[in-house]
Amino acid sequence: MKTIKWGIIGCGNVTEVKSGPGFQKAEGSSLVAVMRRNGELAADYAARHGVPKWYDDADQLIADPEVDAVYVATPPSSHKEFAIKCAEAGKPVYVEKPMALSGEECEEMIAACKERGVPLFIAYYRRALPYFLRIRELIESGAVGEVRFLSMTQYQPARVEAGAAELPWRLDPAVVGGGLFVDLASHTLDIMDFLLGPIRSVQGAAGNQAGLYAVEDIVTGSFVFESGAQATGTWCFSAYDYCDRNEIVGSKGKIVFSTFGNDRIEVVTAAGTEVIEMEKPLHIQQPLIQLIVDELRGGAPSPSKGESAMRTSRVMDELLRGYKAGRP
Repeated sequence: MKTIKWGIIGCGNVTEVKSGPGFQKAEGSSLVAVMRRNGELAADYAARHGVPKWYDDADQLIADPEVDAVYVATPPSSHKEFAIKCAEAGKPVYVEKPMALSGEECEEMIAACKERGVPLFIAYYRRALPYFLRIRELIESGAVGEVRFLSMTQYQPARVEAGAAELPWRLDPAVVGGGLFVDLASHTLDIMDFLLGPIRSVQGAAGNQAGLYAVEDIVTGSFVFESGAQATGTWCFSAYDYCDRNEIVGSKGKIVFSTFGNDRIEVVTAAGTEVIEMEKPLHIQQPLIQLIVDELRGGAPSPSKGESAMRTSRVMDELLRGYKAGRP
């Protein structure tokens, strides 16, 4: 079978360990080109990672005949632009999360790729991690009975000081579409879509309690899944400490796990508490990259596509709608 030759647009921090080496280590895959607007940084990345080519122009990388597929690892504000350019070039595209600035942009990306018959993958890599596959197996095997409800809680201290002259790009709504909620909660909402199925309805509120920046720093929501299971979620980014806890409660027990820890699962039933210890892969996107490569080489479909990622973006859009309209 053909080896899939990848190019990366935006070889920044996320590509150093989490994703970039996965394209080199996955079976049937190789990384042949990288791009960054700063040519010196692109050349440095290529030299350190053994990548044959580097560019400071995304269009040149996309047009490179040796590049079969493209990984877009830029901030969300440019995801739509590059995904559509890859589609126009007829090249499969793997886009970082969140998929785009809004559900409407996601629709445009999906339509462009469908029109040209180009696969569109999104980097919600938790769908391929053994940790979450084990949780899904527990749910499907009936280990905790029928799922009744779910709670999602994440909070952390503020990342910036009052009066900061510059804010990180993850707090710039023009670049991300929101604040840390969009960047971090998207992982939780997407993996719940994977574990429990699509969300049917959502209501929520967002606000800014600490006043350190313009975007939201707290979001709460209530959800109903198509299965009938219900959920609540709270995300706060100006709290006193760190918490990352999800509970799926069923008719016979519950499963307790984290979105970002990915190392410990607790299964609580009448028989007691079972603790399942897991080890995270070094290159955490590699399992999903492998499934994408397998699909491109004629294998089974991979689990994170434009359609599923758009559902997550739509849920976040709804939770932030009032805040963005000035009605927190």
